[in-house]
Amino acid sequence: MTDERIVATPQGEARIVAHRARRPIATLALGHGAGGGIEAGDLAALAARLPRQDINVFLIEQPWRRAGKKLAPAPKLLDEAWIATIGQLRIRTPLVLGGRSAGARVACRTATSLGGSGVLALSFPLHPPGKPDKTRVDELRGARLPTLVIQGERDPFGAPDEFPPLTEMAVVPDADHSFKVPKRAELTQQESYDLLVEATLEWITRTIA
Repeated sequence: MTDERIVATPQGEARIVAHRARRPIATLALGHGAGGGIEAGDLAALAARLPRQDINVFLIEQPWRRAGKKLAPAPKLLDEAWIATIGQLRIRTPLVLGGRSAGARVACRTATSLGGSGVLALSFPLHPPGKPDKTRVDELRGARLPTLVIQGERDPFGAPDEFPPLTEMAVVPDADHSFKVPKRAELTQQESYDLLVEATLEWITRTIA
């Protein structure tokens, strides 16, 4: 079952698109990146598949995106809108906070204060492209909760082997920051999304639910 609603935040109206399971064992709230919205392929794949496996998926559209703006605001304002939106979710299950790219950063910064049980970081931007010295590893570790990173093998914002040891991670072969894969890739585009969904399901079932 899918429904959506508009909610007020200090930064304007946000949108929640809820993909509900019939007998949920966990809920996954996902934010989008700075360059796209909740229609991103990885978010759409999770929203389509996980409710059939008893996991709610709530896609959160930030106010700036809903207002049609092209540039995301400062991290502090993203966090403020996200916290206000998550506070209006109606759930009775363990909550995993997550998102892709900038949305993953927001989740890492706020998951503890929101009472999250874990963090799902899709394409976590460990550093700006070509600037590995400007690491965001402290942000990644900041939640101090069970965290799964799913990273493309060719992500210029941080290849899998650049992450610190002991990071729980699933790697999508040949994928870039958007989890897009070339035609010559080991897996097809659909198979790449399948891998991402299956890794998320296994982790939530094992670690959270």
